[in-house]
Amino acid sequence: MRLGLHVSDFTWAGGPDAIARDLGAVGRAADEAGFDRLSVMDHVWQIAHIGPPERAMLEAYTTLGYLAAQTQRVKLLSLVAGVVYREPGLLAKAVTTLDVLSGGRAMLGVGAAWNEEEAEGLGLAFPPTRERFQRLEEALQIMLQMWSDDERPFDGEHYHLARTLNSPQALTRPHPPILIGGAGERKTLLLVAKYADACNLFAGPDVARKLDVLRAHCAEVGRDYDEIEKTVTVPLDPGPKGENAEELVQRLGELAALGFTVAHGSVPDVAALGRLDVLATRVIPAVASL
Repeated sequence: MRLGLHVSDFTWAGGPDAIARDLGAVGRAADEAGFDRLSVMDHVWQIAHIGPPERAMLEAYTTLGYLAAQTQRVKLLSLVAGVVYREPGLLAKAVTTLDVLSGGRAMLGVGAAWNEEEAEGLGLAFPPTRERFQRLEEALQIMLQMWSDDERPFDGEHYHLARTLNSPQALTRPHPPILIGGAGERKTLLLVAKYADACNLFAGPDVARKLDVLRAHCAEVGRDYDEIEKTVTVPLDPGPKGENAEELVQRLGELAALGFTVAHGSVPDVAALGRLDVLATRVIPAVASL
């Protein structure tokens, strides 16, 4: 099993003046520690289960571009981009740019979006649920076309592109890996089966059943279930001095036994770097063989 670091909060002790310095240090530490991937949220306000909306939040792709310059090997993605926050052609261009400037380390993490409050607050598009999922499927089709040699127009129900030109192309071939986030059984996991290279689920009590649903969708559309990477969001807290490291390794082992190959999560007080050191020395080596 491999670990991914998710940076979900930027309200750190040094304040806004120190965010660039501290984020760069976090990125470099994650890269050196052996994390497989590094992600940020695609939100413009902080989300409720972390804190009030006034807490510091950075725009995702600007942040990922900065992290690309701070790192050498770790994969970079938004976990996950709200598809209605950007036109699909622009989202494909952003991920392609990230891939080119990072030397082929970009992933596309994408979902249907859910935070109506922030969207209304900043005037972002937020259509009803059914339409957001329709737009997500069309966006996936558009981005796959843009990452191919097909420059023909795309004429969908919601999106109309006159020429799907994408130059330069992504370095990652045939395209940056597509990860669809979310656990919705009727729509999200069906889209995973049809289009994605990876899924991301939450490590709740029903996570094994979600995998069974995905397996059934794969059978329905004729997709090999085993070729989809299974990633799971789980808190990565070994404790300040590693007191919870053994328990965390045990939990990650349980998830690996279900078929998850990447555990992706936030680390408390990440800007202080101490827990990243514990993960690097006591957790990442212990789970590498799972």
